[in-house]
Amino acid sequence: MIVVAGESLIDLVPQGTGALAPLLPRLGGGPYNTAVALGRLGARTTFCSRISTDGFGEALVEGLRVAGVDTSLVQRGPEPTTLAVAALGADGSAGYGFYAQGSAVRLFALPAAPLPSGARALALGTCSLVLEPGASAYEALLRREAGRGLFTLLDPNVRAGLIPDADAYRARFRSWLPYASLLKLSQEDAAWLGGSVEEWLAAGPAAVVLTRGAEGMTVRTRGGRGVDVPALRVEVADTIGAGDTVNAALLHGLGDRGALSAGALPALSTAAWTDTLAFAARAAAITCSRPGANPPYATELAP
Repeated sequence: MIVVAGESLIDLVPQGTGALAPLLPRLGGGPYNTAVALGRLGARTTFCSRISTDGFGEALVEGLRVAGVDTSLVQRGPEPTTLAVAALGADGSAGYGFYAQGSAVRLFALPAAPLPSGARALALGTCSLVLEPGASAYEALLRREAGRGLFTLLDPNVRAGLIPDADAYRARFRSWLPYASLLKLSQEDAAWLGGSVEEWLAAGPAAVVLTRGAEGMTVRTRGGRGVDVPALRVEVADTIGAGDTVNAALLHGLGDRGALSAGALPALSTAAWTDTLAFAARAAAITCSRPGANPPYATELAP
């Protein structure tokens, strides 16, 4: 079982151009998208979060259930659902404005019990590691479960508009690295955070996957292995959810190889890493070809 922890929200995606273009609500949030993508790939997945009992929250929970994601670790509350208003660039890239004051995700509480014994991995990231007081609870979950030896994937997925003190966040990010088995981030995240892949590997992760948009993605491991794969060329509707799909595909692919342990990552062969990253690139390309965060099903990725 893979546990994905973090926020769910509603993306409001413009349907047309101009400041007053109609906005279409879509289910979203980085961790939420990762959980749904894992469920669609057929991975046994559990979502750990706090979701509103409002109408949007009900739709988010139903979306998890339809994808086959277990919701037993979801906390519920009457607080509103976070809203993210997307702004799409000419190349389909998305920027966001957030409405998160007093929202449900901010009141996530650390589960009193450790994650179930069947958990093989924990994935975290995005807004949930910024919005307090819930951010501290998610951070405590990362530290506790990593301390128990659980494989962890960290995707900072930086949303700079939500970060009041950039230097404090960068320091906090560095404090998470000893607890991350696999660090995945975009080249834009990397530039904003500062540092280098070599520095991050020295701080804790066994491997770092860097996504480079249309240029593909790269992995570097603590053992010195490096692999690059190209992106697949598709007609891009938008890039919403592409990075989250990569997270899911990496976890799914590594799980199929029995490699959901920090010790296994440096030992993976170049061929195994190439196949894993190529699978993630194919999955992300399908997501980019469709509007909103709409990751592929396993049948769409069959050889």
